Amino acid sequence: MSATTAGRTPSAAAREARGGGVLPWLAVPALLSFVAFAVVPLIGVLLLSFTSWDTLGDIRLSGLDSWWDVLTDPGLPHALWVTFLVTAASWAVQTPASILIGVFLAGRQRYRELLAVLYFIPLLLSSAAIAIAFKALLDPNFGLGAGLHLDLLNQDWLGEPVLAFSVVIFVVSWQFIPFHSLLYQGGVRQIPRSMYEAAALDGAGRVRTFFSITLPQLKYTIITSSTLMIVGSLTFFDLIFVLTAGGPGDATRVLAVDMYKRGFQANLMGAACVIGVILVLLGLALALLLRRLGGRDPGASQLEGA
Repeated sequence: MSATTAGRTPSAAAREARGGGVLPWLAVPALLSFVAFAVVPLIGVLLLSFTSWDTLGDIRLSGLDSWWDVLTDPGLPHALWVTFLVTAASWAVQTPASILIGVFLAGRQRYRELLAVLYFIPLLLSSAAIAIAFKALLDPNFGLGAGLHLDLLNQDWLGEPVLAFSVVIFVVSWQFIPFHSLLYQGGVRQIPRSMYEAAALDGAGRVRTFFSITLPQLKYTIITSSTLMIVGSLTFFDLIFVLTAGGPGDATRVLAVDMYKRGFQANLMGAACVIGVILVLLGLALALLLRRLGGRDPGASQLEGA
């Protein structure tokens, strides 16, 4: 008998044993929900990828025909490349901004609670509503530039490929930076104040303290935020579809938009399911890669490297 269990009374040990038997059953509702709303639909999409279905007639087995049509389509590499560009650009913009805002909100500034609420508002809005609002503001004839008579803003933002791509990255970042700022705010508040006090005694300034203490201690928070950010960016659809519909041309046609156009505009549900499976595999591969970058023990304390 171990030292920790030797001092326990028989009644306490019995209660603990009963509690250990009950706890696994508490996970059953969550497990059933996960199977019903994640595993079963995923299996259905995988099965439909081997069929030919126009959403109206009968579902017919087609073997690997849908996979061959999608994988040999010259538009797939372009959609895949645009998806990776959106993922990389949104990560490069959101991560530094989220860290800075999160560090700021974790401080003791006046009106910090009010600023935290204001920063969080974009996340509460619908993606479609945000896209409609920005589309109206950026209209070259009736938008913000024409109303304020500012030539800098009076451009065809959604008609030029580079400008349209930049607008997509800006709007996506504007909406989701608040969520990741909350993650970094919580991560900063877990760092002991004694580390900052020791740095202050050594004469370290704010910049040196940020790069020597704050940023290294946010390692696992950065991994978690990056995983959510990168995997989530693979499924950007509503905002991009309402804002640009994948245009101009195919400049912003990511895989999610390509999947919608194949499935619901071209009535090729088998091909759309193939792209859905590709998105799942990409998300899984990126999540596993980021987890490996986080180290062998992603659940370790942030203070492990102190």
